[in-house]
Amino acid sequence: MAFNGTWKVDRNVNYDKFMEQMGINLMKRKLAEHDNLKLVIEQNGNKFSIKETSRFRTKDIEFTLGVQFDYSLADGTEMNGTWEMDGDSVMKGNFTRKDNGKILSTTRIFEGEEMVQTYSYEGVDAKRIFKKA
Repeated sequence: MAFNGTWKVDRNVNYDKFMEQMGINLMKRKLAEHDNLKLVIEQNGNKFSIKETSRFRTKDIEFTLGVQFDYSLADGTEMNGTWEMDGDSVMKGNFTRKDNGKILSTTRIFEGEEMVQTYSYEGVDAKRIFKKA
């Protein structure tokens, strides 16, 4: 249950380029870089409950590992995909955009006291680094 807790975004790496590749306009990208995203994660076996809170929205997400679910990004992009565990402290997600069928891959992993979420879309990689709040 390594992911349990409250995580607050600390910094981003290449996030603007990633969002640009995703087709997010300049104004939304600039706002998203300073969204103050906070994730409250609770894991119970294969089930996860996540509360996302940012300057733009609050969203409750529930999913079971390996089971497809729908998800909307903050800019309204609709996706469908799954999360899987790789060991005890690595989560891998693969999501398909509903509008164009392209794949967004993401991974959550621990590096020291930080949770690093990486994104890969159409050859562009980015990271969001979270610290326990």
